[in-house]
Amino acid sequence: MGSVLIRNLDDSIIDSFRTKAELNGRSLESELRDALRQTAPLSPEQKREILGRVKITLPPGSPDPTDLIRQERDRR
Repeated sequence: MGSVLIRNLDDSIIDSFRTKAELNGRSLESELRDALRQTAPLSPEQKREILGRVKITLPPGSPDPTDLIRQERDRR
């Protein structure tokens, strides 16, 4: 597993997480790990946006990928 060092956090943020950790009966590190775990997954909208940014550009004169797939499928 990886590690991350976050610099220049406001003391108020750290204090808030310390308080949450104390209320939940766990360490600050555990509280922060859980907060990151909950916010890390991408939403479906974010995934669609990323896919929309991906554009495959083929050089001029390249065969149509659809045709290549059909040819391969027909060979079987």
